[in-house]
Amino acid sequence: MSAEPETMTLNMPAREMRALEALAEHHGMSKTAVMRQALRVYQLIHVRLCDGETMSFSGDKDRRSTMIAAVGLGQP
Repeated sequence: MSAEPETMTLNMPAREMRALEALAEHHGMSKTAVMRQALRVYQLIHVRLCDGETMSFSGDKDRRSTMIAAVGLGQP
């Protein structure tokens, strides 16, 4: 048996709402689905950083590799 879903109201600044709407449109997803996916990705990154892994993005020759840094990310 699965638990009943809980409801949450999320207030965000207009800039973040525009980003959410753009992602939802681009991927053909609802804003709720985008937020759920974002939470799952954030949780995965958090767990792996807590386990001592590192994460970086590599770019083209005009961009250097960038280490991900976020407040609280990777902290137990």
